[in-house]
Amino acid sequence: MEYNFPVTRTTNPKPRPEDETKLGFARYFTDHMFCMDWDEGIGWHDGRVVPHAPLLIEPASCVLHYAQMMFEGMKAYRTADGEIQIFRPDMNIKRMARTNERMCIPELPGEILLAGIKAVIKEDIDWVPTAPGTALYIRPFIFGDEVSFSVLPAKHYRFLIILSPTGSYYAANDGGLHCTRIYVQDKYIRAAKGGTGYAKVGGNYGGGMRASQDAMKYDCKDVLWLDAAEHKYVEEIGTSNAFFRINDEVITAPLDSGTILPGITRDSVIQLLRRWGVKISERKLSIDEITKASEDGTLQEIFASGTAAVISPIGTLNYNGKDYLVADGKVGPVAQKLYDNLYGMQTGKIEDYMGWVYKLGLKA
Repeated sequence: MEYNFPVTRTTNPKPRPEDETKLGFARYFTDHMFCMDWDEGIGWHDGRVVPHAPLLIEPASCVLHYAQMMFEGMKAYRTADGEIQIFRPDMNIKRMARTNERMCIPELPGEILLAGIKAVIKEDIDWVPTAPGTALYIRPFIFGDEVSFSVLPAKHYRFLIILSPTGSYYAANDGGLHCTRIYVQDKYIRAAKGGTGYAKVGGNYGGGMRASQDAMKYDCKDVLWLDAAEHKYVEEIGTSNAFFRINDEVITAPLDSGTILPGITRDSVIQLLRRWGVKISERKLSIDEITKASEDGTLQEIFASGTAAVISPIGTLNYNGKDYLVADGKVGPVAQKLYDNLYGMQTGKIEDYMGWVYKLGLKA
């Protein structure tokens, strides 16, 4: 189905960031955004592109009190010949459907998501950065804004897409990989079985801020979450999926507990490792196994994967007041190869031999 959304162009365009090597993450936002509404008995309607601006929202809107919302994260890349492309949007569409079902939010057809992304990027195509390690971050989100204090699904929702030119999530100015320090969190939890850990909802992130703040006291960038039941098994690193390479086996937490977000980059890492013949296991892994491997020299790599960071190598774990070094504390070969291939496909610098790139039909 073809969509022809109306466009209201801004009359007050923003200045472009002067230095693309210092974009940071989500510090700048483009001139326009996509908006659409859902009403009970009508469905999704009135999609449009409008100037990026503050929202007018009733203080009694249910999202402000009961957090009925969801979001996604994607990136658009500009290739050397000016084409704009995104990465595996079919996976975002599937995850969005799972999150909406969990949060009692109406399903958004994937064709509307893609049409909305294309419509708003078309208006802000000159915002797509070109410096190494940069991309145009795409944030689609839905929230219920019915005026109601009833703890029931809303009868009206808003769907928006906003855009932000971004650099490295962990603030590496050269666009390359750098190892970070991570704090093992054994007091707070990210998610529990039966909760919303597998869904992309704001509450999962708001509840993690205290732990992240504590990590900074130990000069760490973020936290390694342990499971809620025993505080024993590793789950995610910050807002990303976690991978551990021990004795040439790469291990990541399984999805069957419902506490792990099924990351698009996570799935891509697993598929690539299998293609390359690297042993990859989705199984429980205890923090004690990891610290022991650090001490006996068999811990070869730790890295996180996610849309924002792509691949983030970890050089040191801080656990119970002690530092555990990951190999020599430098970027490992598997993490580097994964980054080179994923970012290379995303930006068109290497062949998309997995069929994961989706071209928007836009050229800058």
